[in-house]
Amino acid sequence: MNWSLDARVPVILVQSEDAMAEALRAGPSAVLAAGELPARPMVGAVAALSFEVFSSHAVACACCGGRSPAAQALDRLFQARVRGTVAWFDRVVALVPGEAARDMVEGALRDDAVSAARFRMEPVAQAG
Repeated sequence: MNWSLDARVPVILVQSEDAMAEALRAGPSAVLAAGELPARPMVGAVAALSFEVFSSHAVACACCGGRSPAAQALDRLFQARVRGTVAWFDRVVALVPGEAARDMVEGALRDDAVSAARFRMEPVAQAG
């Protein structure tokens, strides 16, 4: 019998605020939003953070170390969870309304070593 345990935090990509609200019903989650955070109440979210898809920083600038804004935002969420500055969350619901935002989050989960070690793409992504 093969056993597999993946303890990384699952990330669910959603494209609309309605899909985000539905995903948040499943339990304590953090919200990661491309652009501004939604104005509507995020019931079920214990933390929320946004990132800009298009950064004003040069590639590989000294402050970012070449990491994408999505990877940096995931890093801040993880650190807040570990340090106890936000309530514990079981997953991240990423609101990515456009293709560029989706690509950035997927790229962080695939190509950024720190993000890939801490987070994983949820196998069944929410449509919407």
